[in-house]
Amino acid sequence: MSGDVDGRIFVGRSTSGDGGRSEGKPEYLTLKLANRHGLATGATGTGKTVTLQTLAEGFSRAGVPVFAADIKGDLSGVAMPGEGQDWIVKRCEEIGVDYVPDEFPVIFWDLFGEQGHPVRATVSEMGPLLLARLMNLNDVQEGVLNVVFRIADEQGLLLLDLKDLRAMLAFVAENAAKLTTTYGNVSPATVGAIQRSLLVLENQGADKFFGEPALKISDIMRVDRRSGYGTISLLAADRLMGSPQLYASFLLWLLSELFEELPEVGDPDKPRVVFFFDEAHLLFDEAPKALLQKVEQVVRLIRSKGVGVYFVTQNPLDVPESVLAQLGNRVQHALRAFTPRDQKAVKAAADTFRPNPKLDTAQVITELGKGEALVSTLEGNGTPSIVERTLIAPPAARVGPITPELRKVAIAQSPVRGLYDETLDRESAYEMLAKRAEQSSPAEGAPAPAPTQADAAGGGGWLSDTLGGLFRRGPRGGMSVGERMVNQVTRQVTNEVTRAILRNVLGGARRR
Repeated sequence: MSGDVDGRIFVGRSTSGDGGRSEGKPEYLTLKLANRHGLATGATGTGKTVTLQTLAEGFSRAGVPVFAADIKGDLSGVAMPGEGQDWIVKRCEEIGVDYVPDEFPVIFWDLFGEQGHPVRATVSEMGPLLLARLMNLNDVQEGVLNVVFRIADEQGLLLLDLKDLRAMLAFVAENAAKLTTTYGNVSPATVGAIQRSLLVLENQGADKFFGEPALKISDIMRVDRRSGYGTISLLAADRLMGSPQLYASFLLWLLSELFEELPEVGDPDKPRVVFFFDEAHLLFDEAPKALLQKVEQVVRLIRSKGVGVYFVTQNPLDVPESVLAQLGNRVQHALRAFTPRDQKAVKAAADTFRPNPKLDTAQVITELGKGEALVSTLEGNGTPSIVERTLIAPPAARVGPITPELRKVAIAQSPVRGLYDETLDRESAYEMLAKRAEQSSPAEGAPAPAPTQADAAGGGGWLSDTLGGLFRRGPRGGMSVGERMVNQVTRQVTNEVTRAILRNVLGGARRR
């Protein structure tokens, strides 16, 4: 889009509330402040997806890699040149820019490996906190899961896929009595409950997500060598939305991995990578307090790693206040105030903007047309700009989904083709525990040890059985010294026990 300028992304043109272009001005998103995160909200059908594509294109054009969840496949058109539809040309005229078709480098990803390259993470990378949420575990079950991870770490047992986790759970259940003294109560019943939750997770297709080769962060931070555009990574999420907890856990894991792997860079001239999290409410729905605190911490601190996070959702109330306060760049599409909750959302959205004396912000939110939005971005020293009613710039690439055939062509030409398509199954907890079990049990078909004469005769009792390996027969097959000692001790113990019983019984009879 010709309206883009160095260091800024052209978002649209404000109308100052009267719909006329003469009083309006261009609205930009400053790249240097883009890592202060952002929020795009609005009701269904108000233009959020088009706005998301416009911003993604702007970042890519500036050489910033983008990762976005493609909920309905509508963003896939960014891989193809725009078609100059009538409404796009008209909008360009309204905002005073020339329409120039463009296309962008795209890598398609899919947790299920159907509409893009497979995305995988190891069980260890996911960690017990996110995994507990993924399996809907309660506090007790989450505690046992933490014990499982701790034992695996201490014993050098790699947790890569779900069969590793299942084998580790079985190992902990079998050794629960021994482990309780060191790690606290580990109930086999609790382990069984976790195993059942794990089975549900597998039935949802999560077994395809856990494993190797795991996604390398560098592969979603690519810049196209030919064009200099940042690569746009699109995660196919239409099927994934059927497992919302898997979707949310994956996005949080990805954010956590970035936070842990990337070095501090302060405030760069432009972000190193930008994330768009569509259907953001799924990240926070029914999330335990510990997880919400982790999300808040990551969002607050990841800015210094040069990462921008943009949440996309229908209602600003979907995002906790502690996170909402950190989202400096705002695009608010229309909200409908049909219910008390809707009215509360409108008021909450209006109150978060820097007031414009020319606008009744709360009223305008309910009056915005499709493709219009209230826009406020950070400027200067990081303060939010006065909110403006804005006509959003249309995308330069194709709007809407591409055909499955074109998607296949893009996947075949991808810079990561062949890196993730085949599953790698190296030795890990499952194989290592199986070897331990094999080494500790007698070989199949090996004859059982022959019973000794004492075993057949029952000589020596239980104590003789226990210490039998230490005893040997005399030269003529008679009892060994050890066996005679055992029998003598056994007789002495029996006599003492008998005397004690008689004393108690007779003593009680005398007292009566």
